[in-house]
Amino acid sequence: MLEYAAYALALFSLGMYVVLDGYDLGVGMLSLAAGPERRREYGEIVATAWDANESWIILAGVVLWAGLPGAYAVVLPAVYLPLVGMLIAVILRGLGLEMHSAAGGYRRGWALLFGGASLAAAVCQGLVLGAVLTGPRQEGGRFTGGAFDWLSPYSLLCALGLVVVYLLAGAAWLQDKTEGWSRSRTRRTGRALLAATAALAVVLGLLLPGADPQHLRLDEPLRAVPFWLAVAVAVGAGAVAWSGFGRAPDWRPFAAVATLTAAGLLALVALTAPVVVPPASTVHQVASPHSSQLFLVLGVGLCMPFVLAYNVYAWRSFRGKYADPVEQVLPPLRAVPRLPVAPPAPSGTVRTVLRRILLVVLGILATALSQDVFGGVAEWIGPLGVTVLAGAALAAWIATDRRDLRSGCFDAEAERTP
Repeated sequence: MLEYAAYALALFSLGMYVVLDGYDLGVGMLSLAAGPERRREYGEIVATAWDANESWIILAGVVLWAGLPGAYAVVLPAVYLPLVGMLIAVILRGLGLEMHSAAGGYRRGWALLFGGASLAAAVCQGLVLGAVLTGPRQEGGRFTGGAFDWLSPYSLLCALGLVVVYLLAGAAWLQDKTEGWSRSRTRRTGRALLAATAALAVVLGLLLPGADPQHLRLDEPLRAVPFWLAVAVAVGAGAVAWSGFGRAPDWRPFAAVATLTAAGLLALVALTAPVVVPPASTVHQVASPHSSQLFLVLGVGLCMPFVLAYNVYAWRSFRGKYADPVEQVLPPLRAVPRLPVAPPAPSGTVRTVLRRILLVVLGILATALSQDVFGGVAEWIGPLGVTVLAGAALAAWIATDRRDLRSGCFDAEAERTP
């Protein structure tokens, strides 16, 4: 039973990522078609919670690696290239977003990097989804395909479909958070994206039986009932989103789009479960041992409430419409003559180098040796040793911060005139 709990945790994390980070990516892609002022506004809206939204894909990866290693071993080598492309795009997207936010004004290069990387990340995720649905070639639990097996007509269609879904979520989120779009433009854009999403969902659903190597059957009641129920919920949510675009209350389209996305994912799970990797790798076959499952379910299960709490806190803190912050003009710095600075004492330099080397060594030991502890081996070091190493590194870090605080390193206004 624990393997199904790990499977449920992985699905929940992936679903939360698609729903939450989907609107982030959609807003980024929509910024490519916006003007300079809107691009900066869109970036500031995304900056409120994008890091919390992306934490869900980390949880999904941890669950897949530790709880379903058989699926991880087949899927990862099958999608190396698009997955690496997605990671690079996510890094560049965060770089563009943070640098643009810190620039204090519109910077075209950073804004375009944010939008372009958002589009690249969405495309790569769609390619990964299509590669998994079409079934990586495998033999004896090992991937036996080529480096470009993920590239197929169905995976390209999945990439297009996921881009459109993210654009729809982004448009719904912008209606809730901005005043920039007119009601008529919001209605036209949202409804056009909703129609495109429905058309692509139908096409992908009709082509799935031919693309997926497993036998998809809806003649079983336990499979057919949740599938058609999820489809009905998705259709109802789509109708609510259609009527909500361009009308008050502004939060209604996003709530409907989030429900539609979640219902679509549940329909896909109902159609394919318990197969994790087509054509026949089931949850039971790809699961890790019972002890690993127990540790994973307890560890990740305890982390999820904190991630949810962080998401809720971010949403509550930045609720309502976005408003441009009032920029305060700081007084000019007073010109003061520079005094000669004595070179640091050699002993201080030596202590700094030794302290940094010690921190690196402690971090490596705590990371490398803890796997023996949690893996049940513990030949070199026990749980107490890991605790001591981690505590020593933390104490050294705190001591360094306090010394820097006393020396005024954190006082950014120290040289400003009162």
